[in-house]
Amino acid sequence: MDSSIENNKKWYVIHTYSGYENKVKANLEKRVESMNMGDKIFRILVPMEDEVEIKDGKKKISKRKVFPGYVLVEMVMTDDSWYLVRNTSGVTGFVGSGTKPIPLHESEVRHILKQMGVEEARPKLAFNLGQNVRVASGPFENFIGTIEEIHPEKGKVKVLVSMFGRETPVELEYAQIETV
Repeated sequence: MDSSIENNKKWYVIHTYSGYENKVKANLEKRVESMNMGDKIFRILVPMEDEVEIKDGKKKISKRKVFPGYVLVEMVMTDDSWYLVRNTSGVTGFVGSGTKPIPLHESEVRHILKQMGVEEARPKLAFNLGQNVRVASGPFENFIGTIEEIHPEKGKVKVLVSMFGRETPVELEYAQIETV
C-alpha cells in the first residue's frame, strides 16, 4: 500500500439513526464496493461488546452496542470519500466541530478495538533487516545494534548488540528501537 495513503488513513465516527448501525455498515460497504472507493475507505465497524446475562440460572452471552447510534469508519478523508459516507442512507453526519470531521486519536482506536476483541492494529514497521538501530529504552538503552530478524506478528525484532566484544541477540519491541 502507498505510504502516503497509510499515513493519511484515520478512524472517524459517523452518527446514524438509532438502531440503524448495522444497516448503515452494510449500506456503506456496498457503496464502497460499487463506487470503487476501497482505496479510500477501509474498515467499517459497529463497536460491540459481549454482555453476560443470567436468566433462570443460565448464562446467556449477547452482543451489545458500545456506542448506540455511532459507527466507526477507517478512511482517507477526501471530498469524494466524505461525500460517499455522508450521503449513505441512515448516516446523519460525521462527529466533529462544525463541518470538519475530527479523526479519533490512535490510543482511542486501540482501546475500542481491544475492547471489541478485534485484532489490535499492528504498529507500522519502518525498519529493515541488516539496518543499524539504537536501543531507545530498556536494559540495553543506548546500545547500537543490527536488526537480524523481524517478527511483525509479535511486533518485535531481534537485534544483534555488541557486548563484551561479541554479538549478543536481544529481542526488543518496535517501540524500543530507533534508527541511527
